[in-house]
Amino acid sequence: MKVAIVGGGPSAFYVASRLLSRMTDARLRVHLFDRLWAPHGLVRYGVAPDHPEVKNCTNKFDQVAADARFRFFGNVNVGTPPPLGMAHTVQLGLDALQKHYSHLIFATGCTLPALHTALLNSPWCMPALGFVHWYTQHPSAPPPPALDTLTHVSLIGNGNVALDIARILLTPPDVLEKYDVPQPVLQVLRSSTVRHVDIIARRGPINAAFTAKELRELINLPDASMRPIAPELLVPPESASRQQTRILQLLAQGSRNTFGTTPKTWALDFFKSPLGIEPPPPGGTQPQLLLTHTSFDAHGHLVPHKPAPPLSTSLVIPSLGFRAEPAARFFDPAFGHLRAQAGRLLDGDGRVVPNVYASGWAANGAKGVLATTMMDAYAVADVVLKDLEGGNAAELSEMHPEFMMNPTPGDDLSPLKVRDAGATRVVTYPDWKRVDAEEVRRGELLGKERERMRWDEAEAFLWGETRTT
Repeated sequence: MKVAIVGGGPSAFYVASRLLSRMTDARLRVHLFDRLWAPHGLVRYGVAPDHPEVKNCTNKFDQVAADARFRFFGNVNVGTPPPLGMAHTVQLGLDALQKHYSHLIFATGCTLPALHTALLNSPWCMPALGFVHWYTQHPSAPPPPALDTLTHVSLIGNGNVALDIARILLTPPDVLEKYDVPQPVLQVLRSSTVRHVDIIARRGPINAAFTAKELRELINLPDASMRPIAPELLVPPESASRQQTRILQLLAQGSRNTFGTTPKTWALDFFKSPLGIEPPPPGGTQPQLLLTHTSFDAHGHLVPHKPAPPLSTSLVIPSLGFRAEPAARFFDPAFGHLRAQAGRLLDGDGRVVPNVYASGWAANGAKGVLATTMMDAYAVADVVLKDLEGGNAAELSEMHPEFMMNPTPGDDLSPLKVRDAGATRVVTYPDWKRVDAEEVRRGELLGKERERMRWDEAEAFLWGETRTT
């Protein structure tokens, strides 16, 4: 078995770990292809910098990469057009993987933001994913928000990502500087004039999407305070879970600082939904976020109720989740991710595609935490091994001849022929470990966790010059 895994985040590494640990055959090969030059996906480019403990899983990933049967190929974009700002990636078609591998696993995640129809194409709107990619220095290199011209930010959605962004905006930069926050990001945060953050949710506090841990961090910020919430919204129903009850208790308790006594403030606005954004009124400087109150109908469905007063705000950040890329092979527009069942990929007619699988968010949508991803990845790896033991590939191939993997891929290590072909923009795991050590070294000089490299810096560090071809 020779496996190509498309994606280099937690799901990909957990699948690889399971396959390598369950199969002792020295002939097994597991190759990861990731269009990001650095491995670990959302662990590097999605986890908030002040949550370093979440990144401890990379120790496990290093152990996976130490297996002689494993190889990592970073900065390689497989099967879809390169994303905006990432034209430097090496392009590789799916047909190359079909030719050189017996099995294919998609662990590509959900890499696009879910959009709100009322907030499309507005100059006063920035998707949460772009904001996160800015402060994690994602290779797509989104431009920094003009925080030195903003006073009020409105987040649409109340998941953990929304609370991460609120916390980054409200935390003193002197507190953040010891974490994995790049120096250019700290510079922008130090010039920020943001004084208030609204977090707008279409449902009530009993249906809050954030966790108690995230809320606790926000209410305990040293230089910020929360606007009190109407007590009648915080009475737990008898059906409330322990987690829901705890969140309602924390909201009733309020922030550590009394509202209005701090340089910065924030608020949770429940039962509201956006209708659009209007330009600043005559003589005004801030656009108007149009809102509606929401309520539940007789069937328990959430519906617009009545208009709410417009909200003057400097910037609107929708944080409504993520979806897979529509250009991806096997994408299902009805679900916003790849078409999969029990880990196996399906074609448009619902037929199993032999020896092709999907794991994590690519297969299930953007939901769950790291532990959920790990368990799903292990389950998918077990399905791969079960299919291999069952020997049903020949039978499945007769059912589905359009997309075939190679049952006898041979000993060729990779379709890239990385060094021999001169594809020097491909980053191997040893390359990454060199960059990793250098980032940590640079961080130590600044008294912080690490100082990240941009792609051009990593390229120059690894190969002595910046390559343009």
